[in-house]
Amino acid sequence: MRLLARLPWPLPALLSWGLCWLALSLLLRVGLTVTDALAASTLLGVLLSLLGQSWWRRLFIGLGYPLSLLLMGGLAIPPWGWLLPLALLALIYPLNAWRDAPLFPTPPDALHELPSVAPLEPGARVLDAGCGLGHGLEALRQAYPLAELHGIEWSRPLAWLCARRCPWAQLTRGDIWQADWSGYDLIYLFQRPESMPRAIAKARAELKAGAYLVSLEFEAVGLEPLAKLEGVQSKPVWVYTT
Repeated sequence: MRLLARLPWPLPALLSWGLCWLALSLLLRVGLTVTDALAASTLLGVLLSLLGQSWWRRLFIGLGYPLSLLLMGGLAIPPWGWLLPLALLALIYPLNAWRDAPLFPTPPDALHELPSVAPLEPGARVLDAGCGLGHGLEALRQAYPLAELHGIEWSRPLAWLCARRCPWAQLTRGDIWQADWSGYDLIYLFQRPESMPRAIAKARAELKAGAYLVSLEFEAVGLEPLAKLEGVQSKPVWVYTT
C-alpha cells in the first residue's frame, strides 16, 4: 500500500481502479451477486483512496472506479445500486468534515523537533484535533513519549481504525469545534487554510495560559508564532503559545 502511495500521479489512481476491477471479477467468479460484488469492490476503492496525498486525489481515486463502471455499462446493476459508492464515500468522508480537512496524514518525523520549542512535562495532555487514521498521533507520540495523547475524529470508520492503530491514545468520535480545548497543554492541527480562522478564535477563547497551538503547514495568520520549524516534505510546523 505504501509503495502504491509513493508512485507518481496518476499511477496510484490507475492501479487502484485496476485492483477494483480485478476484485469485482474475482468476486463474481466465486459466486457473489452483482450488488454484493459491486459493494465490496467499491469499498476497496474507497479504502485505496486513503492513499491519495491530497483531498482531490482521494476523491478522484474513490469516484473513478464507480464512474468507470457507469461508463462501461456492462453490468446489470439496479438503479439504487449506484447509490452504494456515494454512501460509502459519505461514510468515510462525512459531508460536514469537508469544511475542514477530509484526511491529511501527518508525514513521519514531521514533529520530531517540536519539543525543542514547545517542551511539555511528563503526563501533559495533548490533543490531535482531527486525528484521521492516527498519523498525527504517531508523530506526537514520537515527539512526546511521556505525554497523555488524545484524538478527536468525526468520521466513524476513521475513528474506529485510528483507535486500533493507536491503542495507547484516548480516542473520541466527535466534532473538534464542539470539543473543549481548555484542558489540554498542546493542540495539534493539520487542517486547511480555510479552517485556520476558526481554530484561531477557538484557541484564543479556550486555551489555558502557557498552552501551545501547533499547526502543520498552514499559518495561523493573526497570531504571533513562537517558532516556525522547517518540518519535512516542505511542510513547516507553526508553533504558537498563549
